[in-house]
Amino acid sequence: MASWDIQPQGVQGQLKVVGAHAEDLGNALSTLLADMKEAAEAAGTAVPGSQAAPRSYGPVVPQKAPSWSARTSTGPVAAALGEYAAQRKPDLKAMAHRCQAAVLGAAAATNEYVQGDLEAAKNAQSAARAVRLDALKEFRGKKK
Repeated sequence: MASWDIQPQGVQGQLKVVGAHAEDLGNALSTLLADMKEAAEAAGTAVPGSQAAPRSYGPVVPQKAPSWSARTSTGPVAAALGEYAAQRKPDLKAMAHRCQAAVLGAAAATNEYVQGDLEAAKNAQSAARAVRLDALKEFRGKKK
């Protein structure tokens, strides 16, 4: 029979370490996307004179700035960054899902291991109790 020596507290400690690293990875990816957005906005367009907004005198109606991925006139750098982000999005999501699945799978497996140990101990105690009671009954029967 196979024997396992898993220390649940050790697994829990390692899962905390992995969780911290996964959080660091998430923060790094968020920073990467924010930096790419900022770079795309700063890169400008290929349309001459589109960098500076025209000056107007008098009342101006404030307008919301368009999203970097939804700009109507983007330059080659912004377009390339947008395309790169769009193509990498499934890979980035897959990384997050793999990390989560690994942590949750290790936790579930360790919980099952602990439950198996508890069940095995319960069965061993029940079997030992039954044997001892039978032995005592036989011992009493021989003495009479």
